[in-house]
Amino acid sequence: MTRHSALVTHHGYFVTGTDTGVGKTLVACALLAAFAGRGIKAIGMKPVASGGEPGANGLVNDDVERLIAAGNVSAPREHVNPYCFAPPIAPHIAARQAGVTIALDHIEQSLRELTARAEVVVIEGVGGFHVPLGPGTDTEQLAARFALPVVLVVGMRLGCLNHALLTAQAVASSGLKLAGWVANHVDPQMAEADANVQALEERIGAPAIARISFTQAPDFRSIAAALDIANLG
Repeated sequence: MTRHSALVTHHGYFVTGTDTGVGKTLVACALLAAFAGRGIKAIGMKPVASGGEPGANGLVNDDVERLIAAGNVSAPREHVNPYCFAPPIAPHIAARQAGVTIALDHIEQSLRELTARAEVVVIEGVGGFHVPLGPGTDTEQLAARFALPVVLVVGMRLGCLNHALLTAQAVASSGLKLAGWVANHVDPQMAEADANVQALEERIGAPAIARISFTQAPDFRSIAAALDIANLG
C-alpha cells in the first residue's frame, strides 16, 4: 500500500467500527461532546455518507446532522461532509451510480479547512475499516492518509470477537495507533456479554474507554460524561 505523508492537525481521532450499524455516530458525537465540555474547540467530519435525503441545499444525511449538532465549531457543510449519496448502499456503488469519483485529495483538503477552525476533529468512517470507496481505494487508505489515532466501536453481538480482533489487527497493520475502543451493546439478548467484553479487554491491546448499555434511544451526552477520554492513546 502506498503511504502518504501524515496530515498535520492540532489533534483528532478516526472512528471506525466492526461493521455498519454498531454506533460509530453515537460514539463520535459523544467524543465531540466530551471535548466540547472541556472547553476544547471540536468539530465532527464524515467524509463519505450514504443515505442522504433531499434538503434545501442538497442531500442531507442524518449522521452528518448529528455530528454537526454535537460539536462546538461551525464550518461549511461541504467540508464536514465532502461526499453524500442518496441511496443507503455501499459508498463505492453509490458513487459509481452517481458518476462520482471519491478523491482522497479532496477529502484531505476539506480536513485542512476544518483543522484551521478547531483543535480536535473527530472523523467518522463509513461502515467498517475496509469498506471500498472506489477502484483501489477503501476506508483503511482514508484513515492512513490522515494518520490519526483510531477509536474502534465494537457492536457487542454474536461474532463480535472475531470482527473486533481482525479490525484491531488491520489498524495495526496499516501503521495506525488504536487509541481506544468502545463496547456498544447493540444486542440486549447477547449471551455472556460480560465474558465477551473481558475477552476483548485481554486481547485487543488498547484501552476500553466506554461500555454502552443497550437502550432504544441512546443519548450521546450521557455517554460523553462517562467516556474515559483521558485514557485515549
